[in-house]
Amino acid sequence: MTNVSADPTRRTALVAGVLYLVTFLASIPAVFLLQPVLTDPNFIVGAGADGQVRLGALLDLVNALAAIGTAVALFSVLKREHEGFALGFVTTRMFEAAVIAVGVVSLLAIVTLRQPGAPADEAAVLVPVGQALVAVRDWTFVLGPGMAGLNALLFGTLLYRSRLVPRAIPALGLIGGPIYLSSVIGIVLGLTVAGSAWQGVGGLFMFAWEAIIGLWMIFKGFDRSAPLVVATAAESSPGRAAVAGPS
Repeated sequence: MTNVSADPTRRTALVAGVLYLVTFLASIPAVFLLQPVLTDPNFIVGAGADGQVRLGALLDLVNALAAIGTAVALFSVLKREHEGFALGFVTTRMFEAAVIAVGVVSLLAIVTLRQPGAPADEAAVLVPVGQALVAVRDWTFVLGPGMAGLNALLFGTLLYRSRLVPRAIPALGLIGGPIYLSSVIGIVLGLTVAGSAWQGVGGLFMFAWEAIIGLWMIFKGFDRSAPLVVATAAESSPGRAAVAGPS
């Protein structure tokens, strides 16, 4: 790995890359752990796998916080290229995390309200409530991660312009971002459904983009010859103080 003292952006890239991988390590298991509450309409009055659902909810929260962390970690570097885009990247990540958190609260509410073997009259009330909370979570799963398309456009543009990484990498985000974002808009407008081929193609681009940029930042860091890195190194070098000293 690049020497941190020679490249002041190395630690930033490493932290951001690790956080990108944390989003994968948290979100993928969560999908499977949450299946009982998402697929069983009678979960709220059944035996229920409370511990499994709680763990899945916790992993979703970890995913949300790690997503914010990726943008916060990179902001100090990216703002040197374009502060507005960098701030937009942070904001879309925060929006994504907030919407995911709403979904988590909805599922935890189902666990709290769950009454195994509830009488028929109570079940008649609880089951629609549980289904409504699952519906809320389903929409958060569309709108929250749907922001990945927008933040891919912002982050990808910053990386492409700054040449911090090979341009083929942000190109994945710049191509997949609009596809994925348009699929989310299509779902909201009723033009398509969640899980469609349209969304799937965009999702593949997003998966490849986030996995590759995460691994690249961990093992390679940013290009030391990029103007932004060179300028950052010059500002942090000991010699700068002498140059800026009394004349």
